[in-house]
Amino acid sequence: MNPTSEAEKLRIVIPAEQIQKRVREIARQISDDYRGQTIHALALLENGFIFMADLVRALEVPVICQFIKPKYRKQPGNGPGDVLEIFFSHEPDISGQHVLLVEGVVHSGVTTEFLMSDLRGRGAASVKLATLLDRQSARRVQLQPDYFGFLVDEAFLVGYGLGSVEQTGRNLPHIAAANRPLPVT
Repeated sequence: MNPTSEAEKLRIVIPAEQIQKRVREIARQISDDYRGQTIHALALLENGFIFMADLVRALEVPVICQFIKPKYRKQPGNGPGDVLEIFFSHEPDISGQHVLLVEGVVHSGVTTEFLMSDLRGRGAASVKLATLLDRQSARRVQLQPDYFGFLVDEAFLVGYGLGSVEQTGRNLPHIAAANRPLPVT
């Protein structure tokens, strides 16, 4: 299949200029909320890396950047009660610190809720959530981001750090939607 024909099937949902304007607004709000403090920004890979980069450059308070990539492991057994465990790719030292969890998109909120609870359990002074995209319609837990860019309902989004099934499209400067997951080419 021709990759160009797949790219042509994308529909721009949020233009690059609108994203950059909203990121600056979020950064201003975060800077006001954390005036006089240092933020430990903790981005979830892969979807949060571009949002994190633009966000921290716009912050007007000291920031320490860290990245985590949750890893999932299925519990042994084949029953309906199987559980996924979430592991940090490294252990962040955030005891007594103000943590800002940064995500590209929040879907069900299950992983995000777990991570926020885990960070609080590690002794963080505070834990807040910033996400560029919030898909509230997919939420399975009671979770509300402290800072968010845009509400979205589209199921398959790419661009500005979000990748397709085969992990392409992250370099697009805008957010685009497809009618279905983009196939591997």
